[in-house]
Amino acid sequence: MDLKYSREHEEFRAEVAAFLAANWPPIIDGQPAKGKEAQIAFRKVATEAGYLYRNIPRQYGGSEQPADVIKAQIIGEEFAKVRAPREMPGIGIMMLVPTLLECGTEEQKDLFIPKTLSGEYRWAQGYSEPNSGSDLASLKTKGELVGDEWLINGQKIWSSGAQFARFMFVLCRTEPDTGIKQEGISYLLVDLKQPGVTIRPLKQITGGEEFCEVFFDNAKTPASWIVGKRGEGWQVSKATLSHERSSIGGAATSVGLYEKIVDMARNTTIDGRPAIEDPLIRDRLVSLQGYVQSHLYSSYRQLSMQAHGQNPGYVTSMNKLINTNIGHDVARLARDLMGDSLMVAPPVEDAYKAGPEKWNNQFFGSLGVAIAGGTSNIQRNIIAERGLGVVRDSVETK
Repeated sequence: MDLKYSREHEEFRAEVAAFLAANWPPIIDGQPAKGKEAQIAFRKVATEAGYLYRNIPRQYGGSEQPADVIKAQIIGEEFAKVRAPREMPGIGIMMLVPTLLECGTEEQKDLFIPKTLSGEYRWAQGYSEPNSGSDLASLKTKGELVGDEWLINGQKIWSSGAQFARFMFVLCRTEPDTGIKQEGISYLLVDLKQPGVTIRPLKQITGGEEFCEVFFDNAKTPASWIVGKRGEGWQVSKATLSHERSSIGGAATSVGLYEKIVDMARNTTIDGRPAIEDPLIRDRLVSLQGYVQSHLYSSYRQLSMQAHGQNPGYVTSMNKLINTNIGHDVARLARDLMGDSLMVAPPVEDAYKAGPEKWNNQFFGSLGVAIAGGTSNIQRNIIAERGLGVVRDSVETK
C-alpha cells in the first residue's frame, strides 16, 4: 500500500496551508477575531474558497466541489494542524443534511439545509423508544395524515440535545397494518417548538443532562415534511444511520483518544513516579497503540480504495465497532490511572476541563457509545450476515 500523496495533492496541501495562514484567525476591524464571531466569519470564507461543505451545492450554502476523498483528507489534516474550525458540529450536519441531499425534496432542501449549515437550525433525532431500541422496527409512535398535516402521538427517548434543538427527524408508524414491522414507517420532520411537544432532560450518572425523552401529544407537522415516500421511512432511516456510524467510527477519534491517554500517563504518578514509566502501564499503552494503528491503517486502505472508485465493502461497517472497543480500552486504562479520584465526580460545569477530572465523562461515556448509532451486537450481526455471508441460525421456540 502506497501511502504517499501525489505531487498534485501535495500542491493542494500547500494551497490549503497558505489559505489558513492568511485567513485563520480572520481579521475583523483590524483585529484578530475570537470566539464564535471568528468561527462564523472563517466558515463563510472557507466555504467560498471550497474547503468546507464540499459535497453540498452552492444553492444550499455549500461549496459544491467535485468528490475527492484525498483532498478532503488533506483539508482535515491541515485544518487540524492550526485548529481551524471545520463544519458546524451536530447531528443536523452529520446526519440530516446528507439524508436530505439523498432523499429530500427541493422544498425541504431549500427550507432546511442553508439554516442548518449556518447553525441557526439545530436538530435532534427521534428514533429510539422505551421498548424500541435495538429493535427499532418495533416502534409505536404513530403518525396520522389529517388533511394537509400529520398528527403525531407517542414517545421518543435518548434524543441527544433535544432541549436545545428547534427540529427533530422522527420515525413514525403511519401504516399500522402491513404485517411486516419494517414496512409502514415514515420519516417526518417536526418542529419541537409547538404545543403538543414535551421535552424532559434525563439526569445522567455523571450529573449531566445530555439526553432527553420527548413526548408527542397530537403534535403537528406539514404533510410535505415527509422525507421519502410514505411508509418507506425505514430505507431513509438506514441512510441516516450510515452517516452517523461513519462519523462515530472515524479512526481520528481513536487516534485522539490514544494521544490523550498517553498525556494522562505522563502527568499521573504511581508510587511517586510518572505512570508512563511503570512497566505494566507501558505494556498496556503499547498494546493499545497497536490496536489504534491497525484501525488507522485500515482507514487508509478504505481511503485509497474510495479514491480509486472501489467499494471497500463490509470493512466500513467495522469502523464503529472498532472505535467502540478502543474507547472501552482507553476508559479502562484511564480508570486505573485515576484510582480513587474516579469516585469523586467534578461539578458538571468542570467536566471537560484539563486534568484527570475530564476522564469521568470519558469513562461513563464509553459505555454509551456501545449503544449509540446501533449497538455493538447489531454491528456484529451486520458484519457477519451482510459482509461475511454467515447464515443466521434458526431458533425454535417451544
